[in-house]
Amino acid sequence: MVTPNSCARPSASRREGSVGLKYTAIRAVFEALWLSRLPALTRTLSSCRGVIFTLHRVLPDTPAPFSPNAILQVRPDFLDYCIERVRALDIDIITLDEAMERLRKPKAVRRFAVFTFDDAYRDNLEYALPILRRQDCPFTLYVPTGLVDGEGELWWQALEDIIAANNEVVANNERLATATLADKQQAFDTLYWRMRKMPEPDRLQLLYRLAAHHGFDLADQCRRLIMDWSELRQFADDPLCTIGAHTVKHYELAKLPPDEAREEIAHSVDILGAKFGKRPRHFSYPLGGPLSAGEREFDLARELGLATAVTTRPGGLYPHHRETPTALPRVSLNGLFQERRYVDVFASGAVFTWLGRMNG
Repeated sequence: MVTPNSCARPSASRREGSVGLKYTAIRAVFEALWLSRLPALTRTLSSCRGVIFTLHRVLPDTPAPFSPNAILQVRPDFLDYCIERVRALDIDIITLDEAMERLRKPKAVRRFAVFTFDDAYRDNLEYALPILRRQDCPFTLYVPTGLVDGEGELWWQALEDIIAANNEVVANNERLATATLADKQQAFDTLYWRMRKMPEPDRLQLLYRLAAHHGFDLADQCRRLIMDWSELRQFADDPLCTIGAHTVKHYELAKLPPDEAREEIAHSVDILGAKFGKRPRHFSYPLGGPLSAGEREFDLARELGLATAVTTRPGGLYPHHRETPTALPRVSLNGLFQERRYVDVFASGAVFTWLGRMNG
Protein backbone atom coordinates (compact mmCIF):
# COMPACT_ATOMS: atom_id res chain seq x y z
CA MET A 1 0.00 0.00 0.00
CA VAL A 2 1.27 3.51 -0.82
CA THR A 3 0.39 6.77 0.86
CA PRO A 4 0.65 10.33 -0.50
CA ASN A 5 3.31 11.43 1.96
CA SER A 6 4.77 14.82 0.99
CA CYS A 7 8.37 13.70 1.22
CA ALA A 8 7.96 10.09 0.12
CA ARG A 9 8.85 9.77 -3.55
CA PRO A 10 8.82 6.77 -5.86
CA SER A 11 11.98 4.75 -6.35
CA ALA A 12 14.58 5.62 -8.96
CA SER A 13 13.49 2.68 -11.11
CA ARG A 14 10.16 4.39 -11.76
CA ARG A 15 8.99 5.01 -15.34
CA GLU A 16 6.33 7.38 -16.58
CA GLY A 17 3.78 4.57 -16.90
CA SER A 18 4.30 3.36 -13.35
CA VAL A 19 3.94 6.92 -12.07
CA GLY A 20 0.45 7.12 -13.49
CA LEU A 21 -0.41 3.69 -12.12
CA LYS A 22 0.87 4.59 -8.68
CA TYR A 23 -1.20 7.73 -8.32
CA THR A 24 -4.20 6.11 -9.93
CA ALA A 25 -3.95 3.44 -7.23
CA ILE A 26 -3.74 6.04 -4.47
CA ARG A 27 -6.75 7.88 -5.82
CA ALA A 28 -8.64 4.61 -5.99
CA VAL A 29 -7.87 4.04 -2.31
CA PHE A 30 -9.01 7.57 -1.43
CA GLU A 31 -12.21 7.17 -3.42
CA ALA A 32 -12.93 3.83 -1.78
CA LEU A 33 -12.31 5.26 1.67
CA TRP A 34 -14.53 8.26 1.01
CA LEU A 35 -17.35 6.19 -0.47
CA SER A 36 -17.18 3.65 2.35
CA ARG A 37 -17.52 6.38 4.99
CA LEU A 38 -14.67 4.64 6.81
CA PRO A 39 -13.01 7.97 7.75
CA ALA A 40 -16.16 9.04 9.61
CA LEU A 41 -16.33 5.67 11.34
CA THR A 42 -12.71 5.85 12.45
CA ARG A 43 -13.22 9.34 13.83
CA THR A 44 -16.07 7.95 15.92
CA LEU A 45 -14.57 4.66 17.06
CA SER A 46 -10.80 5.06 16.92
CA SER A 47 -8.65 6.08 19.89
CA CYS A 48 -6.89 8.54 17.57
CA ARG A 49 -7.25 11.98 19.12
CA GLY A 50 -5.93 14.24 16.42
CA VAL A 51 -3.78 14.86 13.37
CA ILE A 52 -0.93 17.19 12.43
CA PHE A 53 -1.10 18.39 8.84
CA THR A 54 2.04 19.02 6.78
CA LEU A 55 2.10 21.80 4.19
CA HIS A 56 4.88 23.49 2.27
CA ARG A 57 3.92 25.82 -0.58
CA VAL A 58 0.61 27.61 -1.22
CA LEU A 59 0.26 28.88 -4.80
CA PRO A 60 -2.62 29.60 -7.19
CA ASP A 61 -0.62 28.52 -10.24
CA THR A 62 -1.34 25.29 -12.06
CA PRO A 63 1.89 23.23 -12.03
CA ALA A 64 3.63 22.65 -15.36
CA PRO A 65 3.42 19.18 -16.92
CA PHE A 66 6.89 18.45 -15.51
CA SER A 67 6.60 19.41 -11.85
CA PRO A 68 7.85 16.60 -9.61
CA ASN A 69 7.71 18.94 -6.62
CA ALA A 70 4.02 19.68 -7.18
CA ILE A 71 3.34 17.31 -4.30
CA LEU A 72 4.57 20.14 -2.05
CA GLN A 73 2.13 22.71 -3.46
CA VAL A 74 -1.56 23.32 -2.68
CA ARG A 75 -3.91 26.01 -3.98
CA PRO A 76 -5.11 28.78 -1.68
CA ASP A 77 -8.73 27.73 -2.18
CA PHE A 78 -7.87 24.17 -1.10
CA LEU A 79 -6.20 25.41 2.08
CA ASP A 80 -9.24 27.59 2.75
CA TYR A 81 -11.59 24.66 2.27
CA CYS A 82 -9.48 22.34 4.43
CA ILE A 83 -9.81 24.70 7.37
CA GLU A 84 -13.55 25.08 6.86
CA ARG A 85 -14.16 21.36 6.39
CA VAL A 86 -12.10 20.29 9.40
CA ARG A 87 -14.19 22.55 11.60
CA ALA A 88 -17.39 21.31 9.95
CA LEU A 89 -16.34 17.81 11.00
CA ASP A 90 -16.38 19.07 14.61
CA ILE A 91 -12.59 18.95 14.87
CA ASP A 92 -10.85 21.75 16.78
CA ILE A 93 -7.89 23.49 15.12
CA ILE A 94 -5.37 24.14 17.87
CA THR A 95 -1.69 24.82 18.57
CA LEU A 96 0.95 22.16 19.10
CA ASP A 97 1.15 23.05 22.78
CA GLU A 98 -2.58 22.52 23.19
CA ALA A 99 -2.36 19.28 21.22
CA MET A 100 0.20 17.87 23.65
CA GLU A 101 -1.92 18.98 26.58
CA ARG A 102 -4.89 17.09 25.17
CA LEU A 103 -2.78 13.97 24.64
CA ARG A 104 -1.83 14.09 28.33
CA LYS A 105 -5.45 14.03 29.44
CA PRO A 106 -6.36 10.65 30.94
CA LYS A 107 -9.67 10.61 29.10
CA ALA A 108 -10.48 11.38 25.51
CA VAL A 109 -11.23 15.04 24.77
CA ARG A 110 -12.46 16.74 21.62
CA ARG A 111 -10.60 15.72 18.49
CA PHE A 112 -8.16 18.21 17.05
CA ALA A 113 -6.02 19.16 14.06
CA VAL A 114 -2.79 21.15 13.89
CA PHE A 115 -1.69 22.95 10.70
CA THR A 116 2.07 23.13 10.09
CA PHE A 117 4.13 24.65 7.27
CA ASP A 118 7.74 23.69 6.49
CA ASP A 119 10.56 25.80 5.02
CA ALA A 120 9.25 29.43 5.22
CA TYR A 121 8.41 29.79 1.55
CA ARG A 122 7.62 33.36 0.52
CA ASP A 123 4.30 32.26 -0.98
CA ASN A 124 3.16 31.43 2.57
CA LEU A 125 3.23 35.16 3.26
CA GLU A 126 1.37 36.15 0.10
CA TYR A 127 -1.24 33.40 -0.09
CA ALA A 128 -1.42 31.38 3.14
CA LEU A 129 -1.20 34.02 5.87
CA PRO A 130 -4.27 36.03 4.71
CA ILE A 131 -6.35 32.84 4.74
CA LEU A 132 -5.06 31.76 8.13
CA ARG A 133 -5.82 35.19 9.58
CA ARG A 134 -9.29 35.39 8.07
CA GLN A 135 -10.08 31.91 9.33
CA ASP A 136 -8.53 32.65 12.75
CA CYS A 137 -6.54 29.45 12.29
CA PRO A 138 -3.54 28.81 14.56
CA PHE A 139 -0.54 27.22 12.85
CA THR A 140 3.15 26.44 13.17
CA LEU A 141 5.81 27.62 10.71
CA TYR A 142 9.06 25.63 10.76
CA VAL A 143 12.01 27.81 9.73
CA PRO A 144 15.40 26.71 8.31
CA THR A 145 17.51 29.69 9.34
CA GLY A 146 20.23 29.34 6.71
CA LEU A 147 17.66 29.48 3.93
CA VAL A 148 16.19 32.66 5.43
CA ASP A 149 19.71 34.10 5.38
CA GLY A 150 19.70 33.39 1.63
CA GLU A 151 22.68 31.08 1.98
CA GLY A 152 21.10 27.65 1.58
CA GLU A 153 20.18 25.47 -1.35
CA LEU A 154 16.71 24.29 -2.26
CA TRP A 155 18.30 21.37 -4.05
CA TRP A 156 15.05 19.52 -4.78
CA GLN A 157 13.58 22.56 -6.55
CA ALA A 158 16.86 23.43 -8.24
CA LEU A 159 17.02 19.94 -9.67
CA GLU A 160 13.51 20.33 -11.11
CA ASP A 161 14.22 23.78 -12.54
CA ILE A 162 17.50 22.78 -14.21
CA ILE A 163 15.95 19.71 -15.82
CA ALA A 164 12.87 21.67 -16.92
CA ALA A 165 14.99 24.27 -18.72
CA ASN A 166 17.27 21.91 -20.64
CA ASN A 167 17.04 19.14 -23.23
CA GLU A 168 20.09 17.48 -21.68
CA VAL A 169 21.72 17.82 -18.28
CA VAL A 170 25.29 17.00 -17.29
CA ALA A 171 25.97 15.73 -13.79
CA ASN A 172 29.54 14.75 -12.90
CA ASN A 173 30.33 14.20 -16.59
CA GLU A 174 27.27 11.98 -17.05
CA ARG A 175 24.86 13.16 -19.73
CA LEU A 176 21.15 12.59 -19.15
CA ALA A 177 18.55 13.19 -21.85
CA THR A 178 15.82 15.60 -20.75
CA ALA A 179 14.13 16.44 -24.07
CA THR A 180 10.78 14.78 -23.42
CA LEU A 181 8.52 14.71 -20.40
CA ALA A 182 9.38 11.04 -19.84
CA ASP A 183 13.12 11.84 -20.12
CA LYS A 184 12.80 14.68 -17.64
CA GLN A 185 10.95 12.55 -15.12
CA GLN A 186 13.45 9.72 -15.41
CA ALA A 187 16.42 12.11 -15.05
CA PHE A 188 14.84 13.71 -12.00
CA ASP A 189 14.22 10.34 -10.37
CA THR A 190 17.77 9.20 -11.08
CA LEU A 191 19.44 12.32 -9.72
CA TYR A 192 17.01 12.82 -6.84
CA TRP A 193 17.63 9.38 -5.39
CA ARG A 194 21.34 9.55 -6.09
CA MET A 195 21.46 12.75 -4.04
CA ARG A 196 19.31 11.28 -1.29
CA LYS A 197 21.74 8.39 -0.87
CA MET A 198 24.87 10.55 -0.89
CA PRO A 199 26.60 12.03 2.18
CA GLU A 200 25.69 15.70 2.42
CA PRO A 201 29.10 17.04 1.21
CA ASP A 202 28.94 14.81 -1.88
CA ARG A 203 25.35 15.83 -2.58
CA LEU A 204 26.26 19.50 -2.40
CA GLN A 205 29.27 18.99 -4.66
CA LEU A 206 27.10 17.30 -7.27
CA LEU A 207 24.50 20.06 -6.98
CA TYR A 208 27.08 22.85 -7.34
CA ARG A 209 28.62 21.22 -10.41
CA LEU A 210 25.21 20.68 -11.98
CA ALA A 211 24.20 24.28 -11.32
CA ALA A 212 27.51 25.72 -12.55
CA HIS A 213 27.42 23.70 -15.78
CA HIS A 214 23.92 24.97 -16.58
CA GLY A 215 24.37 28.54 -15.34
CA PHE A 216 21.85 28.17 -12.55
CA ASP A 217 22.09 30.58 -9.59
CA LEU A 218 21.31 28.61 -6.43
CA ALA A 219 21.60 31.62 -4.13
CA ASP A 220 19.22 33.67 -6.25
CA GLN A 221 16.66 30.88 -6.20
CA CYS A 222 16.88 30.66 -2.41
CA ARG A 223 16.37 34.41 -2.03
CA ARG A 224 13.40 34.37 -4.42
CA LEU A 225 11.54 31.47 -2.85
CA ILE A 226 12.26 31.84 0.87
CA MET A 227 11.23 34.74 3.09
CA ASP A 228 13.85 37.07 4.51
CA TRP A 229 13.94 38.03 8.18
CA SER A 230 11.81 41.15 7.78
CA GLU A 231 9.09 39.14 6.06
CA LEU A 232 9.33 36.39 8.61
CA ARG A 233 8.81 38.97 11.35
CA GLN A 234 5.18 39.28 10.22
CA PHE A 235 4.69 35.65 11.18
CA ALA A 236 6.63 35.88 14.42
CA ASP A 237 4.51 38.86 15.53
CA ASP A 238 1.21 37.16 14.70
CA PRO A 239 -0.47 35.52 17.73
CA LEU A 240 -1.82 32.77 15.48
CA CYS A 241 1.70 31.66 14.53
CA THR A 242 4.06 29.41 16.45
CA ILE A 243 7.60 29.64 15.09
CA GLY A 244 9.36 26.28 15.07
CA ALA A 245 12.94 25.34 14.17
CA HIS A 246 13.84 23.37 11.05
CA THR A 247 17.68 23.22 11.28
CA VAL A 248 20.07 25.74 9.75
CA LYS A 249 20.94 24.24 6.36
CA HIS A 250 18.02 21.85 5.84
CA TYR A 251 20.30 18.81 5.84
CA GLU A 252 19.05 15.29 6.40
CA LEU A 253 20.16 14.88 9.99
CA ALA A 254 20.55 11.10 9.87
CA LYS A 255 23.34 11.58 7.30
CA LEU A 256 25.39 13.84 9.60
CA PRO A 257 27.82 12.91 12.39
CA PRO A 258 26.19 13.20 15.84
CA ASP A 259 27.87 16.49 16.76
CA GLU A 260 26.90 18.14 13.47
CA ALA A 261 23.33 16.90 13.71
CA ARG A 262 23.05 18.29 17.24
CA GLU A 263 24.50 21.61 16.14
CA GLU A 264 22.06 21.90 13.23
CA ILE A 265 19.16 21.62 15.67
CA ALA A 266 20.61 23.66 18.53
CA HIS A 267 21.95 26.50 16.40
CA SER A 268 18.66 26.96 14.55
CA VAL A 269 16.86 27.23 17.90
CA ASP A 270 19.45 29.75 19.15
CA ILE A 271 19.19 31.90 16.01
CA LEU A 272 15.41 32.04 16.08
CA GLY A 273 15.47 32.85 19.78
CA ALA A 274 17.87 35.71 19.18
CA LYS A 275 15.90 37.07 16.21
CA PHE A 276 12.47 37.00 17.81
CA GLY A 277 13.12 37.03 21.55
CA LYS A 278 11.57 33.62 22.15
CA ARG A 279 13.28 30.27 21.79
CA PRO A 280 11.29 27.76 19.74
CA ARG A 281 9.92 24.75 21.59
CA HIS A 282 8.97 22.82 18.48
CA PHE A 283 11.03 21.29 15.67
CA SER A 284 10.57 19.62 12.28
CA TYR A 285 13.09 17.15 10.82
CA PRO A 286 14.03 18.06 7.22
CA LEU A 287 12.44 15.57 4.82
CA GLY A 288 11.34 13.73 7.94
CA GLY A 289 11.10 10.15 6.71
CA PRO A 290 13.01 7.10 7.98
CA LEU A 291 16.03 7.88 5.76
CA SER A 292 16.32 11.37 7.24
CA ALA A 293 15.49 11.02 10.94
CA GLY A 294 15.45 8.09 13.35
CA GLU A 295 15.97 7.22 16.98
CA ARG A 296 19.25 9.11 17.24
CA GLU A 297 17.64 12.31 15.99
CA PHE A 298 14.58 11.81 18.21
CA ASP A 299 16.92 11.51 21.19
CA LEU A 300 18.85 14.65 20.17
CA ALA A 301 15.68 16.71 20.00
CA ARG A 302 14.62 15.45 23.41
CA GLU A 303 18.05 16.09 24.96
CA LEU A 304 17.97 19.66 23.62
CA GLY A 305 14.74 20.28 25.51
CA LEU A 306 12.33 20.58 22.60
CA ALA A 307 8.70 20.02 23.51
CA THR A 308 7.85 18.36 20.19
CA ALA A 309 9.50 17.31 16.96
CA VAL A 310 7.57 16.18 13.90
CA THR A 311 8.40 13.71 11.15
CA THR A 312 6.68 13.12 7.82
CA ARG A 313 5.80 9.54 8.73
CA PRO A 314 2.05 9.24 8.12
CA GLY A 315 -0.36 8.75 10.98
CA GLY A 316 -2.61 10.26 13.59
CA LEU A 317 -1.91 11.17 17.20
CA TYR A 318 -2.79 8.74 19.98
CA PRO A 319 -2.39 8.88 23.77
CA HIS A 320 0.87 6.92 23.50
CA HIS A 321 2.46 9.80 21.57
CA ARG A 322 2.71 11.75 24.81
CA GLU A 323 5.60 9.36 25.58
CA THR A 324 7.39 10.09 22.28
CA PRO A 325 6.81 13.81 21.63
CA THR A 326 9.96 14.14 19.49
CA ALA A 327 8.80 11.49 17.01
CA LEU A 328 5.34 12.71 16.03
CA PRO A 329 3.68 11.61 12.77
CA ARG A 330 1.98 13.97 10.35
CA VAL A 331 -0.44 13.74 7.43
CA SER A 332 0.57 15.55 4.26
CA LEU A 333 -1.96 17.76 2.51
CA ASN A 334 -0.48 16.54 -0.76
CA GLY A 335 -0.65 18.74 -3.84
CA LEU A 336 -1.61 15.85 -6.10
CA PHE A 337 -4.74 15.08 -4.08
CA GLN A 338 -6.66 18.35 -3.83
CA GLU A 339 -10.16 16.96 -4.30
CA ARG A 340 -12.44 18.45 -1.66
CA ARG A 341 -13.96 15.07 -0.81
CA TYR A 342 -10.51 13.81 0.17
CA VAL A 343 -10.29 16.23 3.10
CA ASP A 344 -12.48 13.89 5.13
CA VAL A 345 -9.85 11.21 4.53
CA PHE A 346 -6.95 13.52 5.40
CA ALA A 347 -8.70 14.49 8.64
CA SER A 348 -8.88 10.87 9.76
CA GLY A 349 -5.50 10.25 11.31
CA ALA A 350 -6.37 6.64 12.10
CA VAL A 351 -6.69 5.86 8.39
CA PHE A 352 -3.14 7.08 7.77
CA THR A 353 -1.82 5.17 10.76
CA TRP A 354 -3.30 2.04 9.24
CA LEU A 355 -1.97 2.85 5.75
CA GLY A 356 1.44 3.59 7.21
CA ARG A 357 1.55 0.18 8.87
CA MET A 358 0.55 -1.44 5.60
CA ASN A 359 3.33 0.50 3.86
CA GLY A 360 5.94 -0.38 6.48
